[in-house]
Parts: sequence; structure tokens; C-alpha cells
Amino acid sequence: MTIAVKWCGIDFGQCLMNPGALRNHLVIGDIYKELGKPELIPEGIERYHNMKDKYGTYSTIKEGHKDEILTYVLEGDQEAMNIFLDKEQEHLKAAEGVEEALEYLKGEGITLCIVAEMKKTLGPIGTDVVSRFLKNKGLIHYFNKMVTPQGSVDLKDGSVDDRYKGRTKESGALYDLLVGDLQKEGIEPRDAVMVGDKIKTDIEPPAQRGFKTIQFTGYFDWGASRADYRISDFFQLMTIVKGKKDA
Repeated sequence: MTIAVKWCGIDFGQCLMNPGALRNHLVIGDIYKELGKPELIPEGIERYHNMKDKYGTYSTIKEGHKDEILTYVLEGDQEAMNIFLDKEQEHLKAAEGVEEALEYLKGEGITLCIVAEMKKTLGPIGTDVVSRFLKNKGLIHYFNKMVTPQGSVDLKDGSVDDRYKGRTKESGALYDLLVGDLQKEGIEPRDAVMVGDKIKTDIEPPAQRGFKTIQFTGYFDWGASRADYRISDFFQLMTIVKGKKDA
């Protein structure tokens, strides 16, 4: 059985983006070596581990608390933060099968969007971790928009829809607004699918609003859910999802 849809939303952290590289604390060492301050490496690594203990996963830190990497881990050193951003992008990788799946879905006529629980204020495209990643990996052209609680960004022209500000995935408020916007484009919730790993943000809220859902378990399996399907890599999307044509 396949899912026929017109729209597909994909989560970023621990889903589209391989979080393995985020555990690499050696990037902190690289920063201080480049700054000529190797004596600061042990304390910097310890503060980085403290943040992980506080927030649970490194992808949570990167997606929603990157400002604390500057203020806490790097003690407000903006030069160190600039190096961090460059080093980070060198280490980040896309999930297995992502580009092949995106090419397939686009070929099926499905509109693709990133739906991320970003907590940092948005800047120009390429300055936040998500759009910067998409640009660096050559994936940004597959997506129309990046929908976040900081605004919905048109990835074609860079315009920001501020109506989404403060609306989170977990509360469902982001999906409430998204439903209305999709309906204006002739897309009902039943014609849309959300792909993500977290039950409380990617599966339950959209499912309650009529979206089809696919739980991604490639990096973390958060347990049983009401998702229509479970996948462990993006190659599987090509056997599950197809484009829905108007009658």
C-alpha cells in the first residue's frame, strides 16, 4: 500500500540531517587550535558536554539553542563562533538516501517543505543551521519553504511569513496555521504527509489534524506511535509515497 500526496513536510534534526557528526566534540578542539589557544580546549569540551546533559541531544542544541554555544561554550568569543559555524558544516551529513528520495518526490510533483522546531531568530537564508546545511549540501532547490516557530521562509525569494512566529510543532499551533495555508493552495490535510522522528512534534500533532505521518527511526526510535508508516532510511520513502494527481 502506498500513500498518495501533494505535499510532504520533513523534519530536520535527527531526520533529514545525520546527527552523528554533532557528537564530535573535537570541533571544539579545532576551534581553539586555530585561535592559538589550545589551553582552552579541555574547558570548552567540558562545557559542550554540559549542554548535551542539559538538553539531551546535540541536534536539540544545534536546532534550538545555538546561541548558548556562543555565550556559554565559547564564552562570548564571536571569532570562535564563526569558526564553529564553518567547522560544523564540514562535519554535518545528510541522512542516507535523502537526495535520491528528494529527487524522486520532486519528480512525482510533490511540494516539499522543511518543518523544523527552530528556536533561534531567523536571518537571511544561509545564516541559520538549517538553510545553511541545505545550501552547502546542494539540497535547498528541492524545497519550497522552511516552516518554523520563528517564521515560514520562502526558500526561493527569502521572504518570511511572520504569522508562524511563536507557533510550535508540539503545541500543534504551527500545524493549525499550516493546514489553512495548504488549503489555500488546494491541498487538504489528507493529501499531505509529515516525516519526522519525534512523536510529540512530528507525528501526533499533524496526525490529529488529518495529515498522514511517517516516523523516521534511522537514528533514534522513540517508540510506538500512530504513524501510518515507520522507516529507517529515506530510500524507503520511494516505495511508500507517490504523487497524487487531481481527478
